[in-house]
Amino acid sequence: MAETTVFQSGNSQAVRLPKEFRFKSKTVEIFRRGDEVVLRERPRTVGEVLAALPPLTDEDRSALDEVMAIIREPQPQQERDFSWMDDWQPPVDEASSPTRK
Repeated sequence: MAETTVFQSGNSQAVRLPKEFRFKSKTVEIFRRGDEVVLRERPRTVGEVLAALPPLTDEDRSALDEVMAIIREPQPQQERDFSWMDDWQPPVDEASSPTRK
């Protein structure tokens, strides 16, 4: 188990992290778990993930436009058969139904 120092930084208490515990991000979450204080990298948002993606090539953009055009095409309404419900009755829950004496 590694040990480190705790020190004062302005009005805050700070902990010096050894090199092997460095974070890749600038922001971390901190919370208590019982008597432990846990630091962990904040999960990335979808926006951050998308922003980190490389830009689309012209070929990729063209393929994306084709896919989006297909998705946006109006779809015919599907016919559904609900005839099986004609004779359907809801189940009777004996425990919750009122009893008669």
